[in-house]
Amino acid sequence: MIQAIYREEKQLKDLPAGERKNRRQLSVRPLVEAYFTWVRENLPKVPQKSKTWEDFNYSLNQEKYLKVFLDDGEVPMDNNAAEQSIRGFCIGKKNWVMIDTIAGAKSSAIIYSIAETAKANNLKPYDYFEYLLTEIPKHLEDTDRSFLDDLLPWSPGLPANCRKPDKSEVK
Repeated sequence: MIQAIYREEKQLKDLPAGERKNRRQLSVRPLVEAYFTWVRENLPKVPQKSKTWEDFNYSLNQEKYLKVFLDDGEVPMDNNAAEQSIRGFCIGKKNWVMIDTIAGAKSSAIIYSIAETAKANNLKPYDYFEYLLTEIPKHLEDTDRSFLDDLLPWSPGLPANCRKPDKSEVK
C-alpha cells in the first residue's frame, strides 16, 4: 500500500505546488485513507507489543502529521531529502569528538549550515567557501555590513565558478 502511495506521488513531483495539491486529492489521498483504514482494521489482529503492532500504533498516533503533505503541495511526502542532507554529518560524528567546547560546536554548526545552504542553492561548497574567505577580509574595517547581501548563497552577484553547471549544460 505504501509503495502504491509513493508511485502516485512520484508522478506528481514535477508539477507546480498548486496542481500537485489538487492531484494529490484525487490520486494520493484515497490511497492514504485506504492505508489508515487497513491499519485500523488490522491492529487488533496482530499481537500487542509486537513490532508490527508498534508500527501500526505509531501510524495511527501520527496520522494527522503523516497526512499534512496532502493539503499543501509544497510539503514533501517524506523527509528523505532532509535526512540525506545530514547523512554525512551523522556518519562523521565519531570524527568530531575534538569539538569539546560550546564555541567549537557553534562554529561547526555555522560551517555546516553554510555548506548545506550552498548545496541547496546549487553552489560548489569548496569554491563558495574560498570566495567567502577571500571577500570577507576585504571588509573587516567596514561599519556598513550591506556587502554581506552579495555574499549570500542565493545572490545573483556570486562568481560563476561558485555555481554548479546546470544539468542542461552538462554534456
